[in-house]
Amino acid sequence: QVQLVESGGGLVQAGGSLRLSCSASATILSEHTMGWYRQAPGQQRDLVAAITRGDSTNYADSVKGRFTISRDSAKKTVWLQMNSLQPEDTAVYYCNAHIRWTGYDYWGQGTQVTVSS
Repeated sequence: QVQLVESGGGLVQAGGSLRLSCSASATILSEHTMGWYRQAPGQQRDLVAAITRGDSTNYADSVKGRFTISRDSAKKTVWLQMNSLQPEDTAVYYCNAHIRWTGYDYWGQGTQVTVSS
């Protein structure tokens, strides 16, 4: 069973920063693509950023240059550094592990990020 546990959400003013953390097993972090998704009320869940096992990254256009995804298998953690936050970044953020052998996705419980104007 894969367990993903997020932390680091909260309330921040526009222009501020937050860093989200997701803990998982070292094997999951090193062998599979990890991602951060977000879902605003009434909206679908969308990809924010992802990092492959080869450390390639991709970002949603709306966060390029502001957000950075990184991971450290030894620390069993993947992070999402979010800078220059805007009210439109307000959402529940979910950590995701995409298992390459099966195509199955595991999700964390989500962490709320609220950006005030």
